[in-house]
Amino acid sequence: MAEQAVRKNVAIQAKPVLKWAGGKTQMLNDLLPKVPSSYGRYIEPFFGGGAMFFALQPENAIIADSNPELINMYRQIADHVDDVVSCLKKYANTEEVFYAVREQEWTSLPQAEAAARTIFLNHTCFNGLYRVNKQGKFNVPYGKYKNPKICDEEGLYAASEALKKAEILCGDYLLVLEHYAQPGDFVFLDPPYLPISEYADFKRYTKEQFYEEDHVELAKMIMQLHERGCHVILTNSNHPLVHELYAPFTIDVIQTKRHISCNGNTRKGEDVIVAIPPKQQTLLKLVPEPLPAQVSSYPPTRFMGSKSKLLSEIWSVVSQFNVNTVVDLFSGSGVVGYMLKAQGKSVISNDYMAMSATFTKAMVENNNVVLPLDEAKNLLVEHKESDHFVANTFKGLYYTDEENDLIDTLRTNIWAMRDQYKQAIAMTALIRACTKKRPRGIFTYTGHRYDDGRQDLKKSLSQQFLEAVEAVNKAVFDNGKTNLSKHGDAMDLRVENADLVYIDPPYYSPLSDNEYVRRYHFIEGLARDWKGVEIQEHTQTKKFKSYPTPFSTRKGAADAFDKLFKKFSHSILVVSYSSNSQPIQDEMVAIMAKYKEHVEVVPIDYKYSFGNQSEAKTHRNSVQEYLFVGY
Repeated sequence: MAEQAVRKNVAIQAKPVLKWAGGKTQMLNDLLPKVPSSYGRYIEPFFGGGAMFFALQPENAIIADSNPELINMYRQIADHVDDVVSCLKKYANTEEVFYAVREQEWTSLPQAEAAARTIFLNHTCFNGLYRVNKQGKFNVPYGKYKNPKICDEEGLYAASEALKKAEILCGDYLLVLEHYAQPGDFVFLDPPYLPISEYADFKRYTKEQFYEEDHVELAKMIMQLHERGCHVILTNSNHPLVHELYAPFTIDVIQTKRHISCNGNTRKGEDVIVAIPPKQQTLLKLVPEPLPAQVSSYPPTRFMGSKSKLLSEIWSVVSQFNVNTVVDLFSGSGVVGYMLKAQGKSVISNDYMAMSATFTKAMVENNNVVLPLDEAKNLLVEHKESDHFVANTFKGLYYTDEENDLIDTLRTNIWAMRDQYKQAIAMTALIRACTKKRPRGIFTYTGHRYDDGRQDLKKSLSQQFLEAVEAVNKAVFDNGKTNLSKHGDAMDLRVENADLVYIDPPYYSPLSDNEYVRRYHFIEGLARDWKGVEIQEHTQTKKFKSYPTPFSTRKGAADAFDKLFKKFSHSILVVSYSSNSQPIQDEMVAIMAKYKEHVEVVPIDYKYSFGNQSEAKTHRNSVQEYLFVGY
């Protein structure tokens, strides 16, 4: 006993007791960084060789396997390691002894001797494999190793200390997980791999098979664990079904070596590690509050996707964080950035659309400059001949000849202005005037077939322009902060120390159209003065080529979100997205969870006002707008 006490005082890292085909020792460098920093219990229901367990040595664990022989061995090492060691010392590494021991029925032996038999056969058989015949008899041949380590006393005692801290169960993984897994637990799953193969059978260390339908059932249980609030890490082969089943989560492909093939060319493989974070319990509360009166001064807009009706809900979420600097990454109509400015935040607005950047230049960045009405009236007077670009290019499409001439005059005078904020106010007013003079406010059609007799359509363009100048002037205010308007790609925006980033990108849906340029090409052209754009002369509307955007496809949108979340991983993230858009909710959560410890989804009932051709009624129906919040 004194010798045992000495052993226990020696710091020896516990390691797997068995040679294990498909064991995870070689993957530990990739697996351990994914283990949560804190968790409740460690649960491993496909225990096998237990490489992860022995590497972590958790204080509170539940380990299980459906192989009773394997479970008997671990229980005996935990509770009767001295007896197991004594039995192992009796074995000799000879072919005669090996086959004599192999013929034994383990269930007829004393439990400690049965455990020793399992270890002996594993260490002396060919490649440490486990295979049984139809009668359930172990039938792997003798390995002919000169000096196998049959009894690793120090390793067994170290393993015993680790196993004593675990509850060791024999049973089906579904029953184990259903009964024991609780919120906050860490579940490590190393099931038999896809596809069904000799390697998969060996890996499980049992005669039972694990088919594709079993993997589907496993995926369902993993989703339950996710909903329950468990941390889950899964390993498997790099098989298409694995990618299909776990598409919403992070899947890393790892190059590994196989140790059971006689053919060296087939010993390389690809494993995957799937990290499934717990679904976060909702901590944020959605309690809309009245907004400052200043917010109502923002000129109303018919801009597609505008969040003017969701400002209270957005502020309800943002207000629960202590933030000073906020980035409105896809500013669109500019109303969210304006609302945040009214709430006393330092706002950085950005958009790839020049017209959006013009709005925020005039009313978010600008704190005190207005455009006097007499100066605005002077812009309506021709001071030098224009280039007649609008009159020549868009003749007969959207406006009368007289109105086209006035637009050209305003363009010429606005671009000659020296004050950047007065220029932004004037251009904003011109854009608003042109929009109000168009039925439906868009430029996807020509003529006036949608004229519904609205008063706005009866007003002259000059009257619309002057009224817009007055509206923008009333919206100008100083919140005592430095605010900025940026015009560029969100991926290229450089911001230091942004406390919160609000992201409202184009929504991708196979049923809808998120091409802003197609709807607003004319007024976007005004904001750019048609510089750097390619007008498609063959089109009836004379639109210009749309800007490239990753949000035009499902995969492109998912990749773009991943890059944005990574880029702004040090900021609180608030993302607006619709329930009828893709990526879907679970995928969005999984992408954000790669960079944020907490991810919550705040649903908001919302009715869209824009439809798309034959699908218009569908898109006017009530859906849910999601606010994905990562912090």
